[in-house]
Amino acid sequence: MNRLQVKLPGIVLKNPVMPASGCFGYGESFAKYYDLGVLGAIVIKSTTLEERLGNPVPQYVHRDDAVLNSVGLKNPGIKTVLSEKLPFLANYDVPVIASVAGSKEEDYVEMCQRISQAENVRAIELNVSCPNIKEGGISFGTDPQVVKQLTQQCKAVTHLPIYVKLTPNVTDIVSIAKAAEEGGADAITMINTITAMAFNLESRQPILGGVTGGLSGTSVKHIALRMIYQVAGAVKIPIIGVGGIKTVDDVLEMYMAGASAVQIGTENYNQPMICPEIISQLPQRMDELGIESLETLIDEVSVARFHHGR
Repeated sequence: MNRLQVKLPGIVLKNPVMPASGCFGYGESFAKYYDLGVLGAIVIKSTTLEERLGNPVPQYVHRDDAVLNSVGLKNPGIKTVLSEKLPFLANYDVPVIASVAGSKEEDYVEMCQRISQAENVRAIELNVSCPNIKEGGISFGTDPQVVKQLTQQCKAVTHLPIYVKLTPNVTDIVSIAKAAEEGGADAITMINTITAMAFNLESRQPILGGVTGGLSGTSVKHIALRMIYQVAGAVKIPIIGVGGIKTVDDVLEMYMAGASAVQIGTENYNQPMICPEIISQLPQRMDELGIESLETLIDEVSVARFHHGR
């Protein structure tokens, strides 16, 4: 028995660890450090129909336990991803989850249609933290009705499972998660970055070229845990936990909150070997905690939640 194996809609993962979208590019630089086939899955950088150069520099601010980024969905566009990036990943025995983004609903629909053509893509993750130009730049992921409608439209044009990545920049994360489920989402990924900013004291100006950016790193883990716990009690579809993971215990905490798999983001920049290291450490830590397998842990957490009245 593979104790680390977990199942997500459309995918059987040999272990629960995958790099988060945007923190791994398309895998090329990390392939120099280790065999990408050891990963449970790979989530590629959010891809749009056309190439995007991103926001003005600087795009990053590094602080003690956090990173602020204002990259602005920099990516080479769907044509290059289909012709170069995904064929590269096909060299490795690892399922690919394609993150897609856009500035209007039609963009997401076309992206889902086109990326579904790639043989090694097993699921599509909708990045709904993008500005919706039709709604004046408000994020897609902040309106339950928009999330439900967008999910429905994307489900209608692909045979692949749809995972919706939730933004934490909302008052009620549960209502957004329920809307994704009602729209037909097969799973939920949470959380994306938290809107934040930093200042240069000498210039008296914001440091980031985009003024505000997304906060990630260890400082967001406890927010992610709280939100995952809330959502796990309200939906029946699996949750992929992401936000501030840097140790094997962080992974298991995500499970306690209600996750079925995890994504590791910012820590890939600090420790390029973080994903394979955590994968190798999981069995011993599970032994120490009396965890037979991750599948039994998921069941155990679910039963415990039920007895506590969800």
